[in-house]
Amino acid sequence: MSTSKLMRAIRVSEFGGPSVLKLHENIPVPTPGQKQVLIRVQACGVNPLETYIRSGTFHLKPNLPYTPGSDVSGVVEAVGDGVSSFQSGDRVFTLGTVTGGYAEYTVASEDSVYPLSDSLDYQQGAAIGIPYFTAYRALFQKAHSKAGETVLVHGASGGVGVAACQIARAFEMKVLGTAGTPEGEALAKKNGAHQVFNHREKDYVKKIMEATNGQGLNVIVEMLASVNLSKDIQMLTQGGRVTIVGSRGPIQIDPQDAMRNESSIIGVILFSQTKEERAENAAALLAGIESGWLRPVVGPQYTLDKASQAHEDLIKSSGATGKMVLTM
Repeated sequence: MSTSKLMRAIRVSEFGGPSVLKLHENIPVPTPGQKQVLIRVQACGVNPLETYIRSGTFHLKPNLPYTPGSDVSGVVEAVGDGVSSFQSGDRVFTLGTVTGGYAEYTVASEDSVYPLSDSLDYQQGAAIGIPYFTAYRALFQKAHSKAGETVLVHGASGGVGVAACQIARAFEMKVLGTAGTPEGEALAKKNGAHQVFNHREKDYVKKIMEATNGQGLNVIVEMLASVNLSKDIQMLTQGGRVTIVGSRGPIQIDPQDAMRNESSIIGVILFSQTKEERAENAAALLAGIESGWLRPVVGPQYTLDKASQAHEDLIKSSGATGKMVLTM
């Protein structure tokens, strides 16, 4: 059944630079199908993954034209057949959409929709999805981190970084972070990092090793492996693990660095999560919202018509301070 209602949405008709994100004024509002939910979008998170996909260089290539965006927050407008967990008027956030989140309305599958606590606003709701689910997956489902271990979060002031700091601190780890600006360093400290280092300083590796009394790190959450991976492996302790959450190209490493400490390099991609893993992940994060340690930090905000500027700034930014979101 088609609806006569129209909405504004970003459409991508060809892969390329940020300018391929085009605002359309008269896109039909989608209709929710079986076990789907129609959401009136208030805000949508902007993730590095969306810039990789848009450029056409990533292994996931959607059919063109498409609307990007997976992490929306908003209000349920209507539900399709068989939906039992939500009704119209509910405040929700998503991890994934069917029709794309850079839009005034989106359809999401019921199992990708979660209740948004009244303690968080819509911008914060749009900052949960990919960053927090990725950080939890990296720390627990991939690195099997334990209380008492020392974790380094690279890029601790960005979306995934802040999430990883909050989660690791809540689960009783010693949390070290890196950031590229004084504002970023302060933000990471405020959100769970015990100590923060500036990764632009020449001797930051030496300082991190000193902070571990020369023991090295148990776990590293790595946002830019194409720059840091070689140094990362050298900082790990016996049996240490580096989880690769982001990378923008190749890097040369010495495998003997991994042999020396029998360390592991583990790739992380959220879309490989099983249903069971996602349920575990969601349970932990919803509990974190309830007990108050999960508090998304919203950074730069852009209106929908400035989506291409947002993508430009996300990649060129000199240092993140919180999670970038689009507002409707």
